[in-house]
Amino acid sequence: MTTRQSCGGSSSKCAKRAFVFVFAWGLLMIAAVQFRHLENRVLRQDSGPTAEDSINLVEVGNINNDRGANRDSSGSLSLSRILLERSSLSDFTNVGGGNGVLLTTLTTLKNHLEATINPLELEPLLDKRPAKTEQQLIEEIAERIPSLPLSDWSKNSKLTKRSNESCAKYPQIYDLEFNNIYWQTLRTNNGTFQFFGAFYDNRKLSKIGPAIRIVGMIDRIEPIVKTYCQLWYEGENEPKIVETLEYKYIWYPKWGNYKQGIYQPYVIACRVPPQAHGKPPSSVSIVEKRCDTATNHLRVIYNKPKRKKDFAVCVKGLDFLHEDLSVRLVEWIELINLLGADKIYFYELQVHPNVTKVLRHYQRLGMVHVTPLTLPGGQPNVPAFQHMYLTKKTNHKRQNELIPYNDCLYKHMYEYEYIALLDVDEVIMPVKDTTWQELMRRVLPKALQIRNETRASYNVRNVYFLDDLLHSHGYFKDIPK
Repeated sequence: MTTRQSCGGSSSKCAKRAFVFVFAWGLLMIAAVQFRHLENRVLRQDSGPTAEDSINLVEVGNINNDRGANRDSSGSLSLSRILLERSSLSDFTNVGGGNGVLLTTLTTLKNHLEATINPLELEPLLDKRPAKTEQQLIEEIAERIPSLPLSDWSKNSKLTKRSNESCAKYPQIYDLEFNNIYWQTLRTNNGTFQFFGAFYDNRKLSKIGPAIRIVGMIDRIEPIVKTYCQLWYEGENEPKIVETLEYKYIWYPKWGNYKQGIYQPYVIACRVPPQAHGKPPSSVSIVEKRCDTATNHLRVIYNKPKRKKDFAVCVKGLDFLHEDLSVRLVEWIELINLLGADKIYFYELQVHPNVTKVLRHYQRLGMVHVTPLTLPGGQPNVPAFQHMYLTKKTNHKRQNELIPYNDCLYKHMYEYEYIALLDVDEVIMPVKDTTWQELMRRVLPKALQIRNETRASYNVRNVYFLDDLLHSHGYFKDIPK
């Protein structure tokens, strides 16, 4: 009876008042916790920014940049949070209604906040790490441009300052002619050469024996200019100079673009001299005359571990500037890994930022490796223009795709038993087996029964499953859609 009288004889009014009181008290507690947390952060800022603050500032800055916000509108992290708290404070005071205690408390906290924080007095967070040493710079460049023999150059720096008994001088790295970052150039009286990578090839079935194979492009059909390979060996002061053996054209003429003046894909071969005793050189340069000072200098790659792994996958230059394929790419990488791929080697022209995040994540895990790629010569490399060029110039695109494919093959052919060439929308799916390893264990005996000799390659029948043919289906509860 007493309670009903104090509530004005109405239980509903009493319940409403109780609800308002509880709600106001809850808001008061939330505001107090928030302002206490902000006050603690202010005290920490007085003694310098913490690691957590630095990370938060970087993340917010990245978000603002991604959204294209300008400098004036984005503001600092602290100022943004102050404005957020003030906005929340206004909402709290409006909800509080006639609760004098709540208004007084919030007003006190607000005044305290304004008195203790002046955004203009906050110091900017700067990256104060020391500058990188020359060795660290060399390692960074070597990772970015794997064809450049930086470690050999630093060891052989004395050779650039004095002559040797041969007519050729060791190439000074700052005198090399680069093209579109990753390519090196040779200009002759009958065409221009663009080189991407050099590899040592000592396969037993090779008809030319141990050789250096250089993957690149030449703006000539069947070039007739005579060139020489200057082979530099570790610990030797003079190069071994041999005449270029062949320019292997790796494009089928009937496919089109069989024209002079257009960069054509080639694999150039230089036979290793017998006196080298099958030892791979550390670097190679191609010149028009034996005694020319080279304008190109490529590290000779020879990755031969003690034991081969099973499967590698090579993916040609990714060109998805505005297509966010991140989710599908995650699915594809995981599926290829489940089927038995030890590693996936991507070549990247230009991709959506979310795709970049996916590639970096899997590269940190060691599941993929990403090699940056550009187009050689006068072909466009401005992102949007390059994308349009590759879309409209189909034959040019196909010819350029042969460079990463051959680079990937020669670079990893000693590391893996099989190398699969796939796009990110292609999967070799065994019908009767679970993995690629099981598939090949079943296929190999059958192939040897037909002809008892090793195979250079295996072809897989192609079947299309187009997106516009998708149909509705169910999902497993324990697998994300």
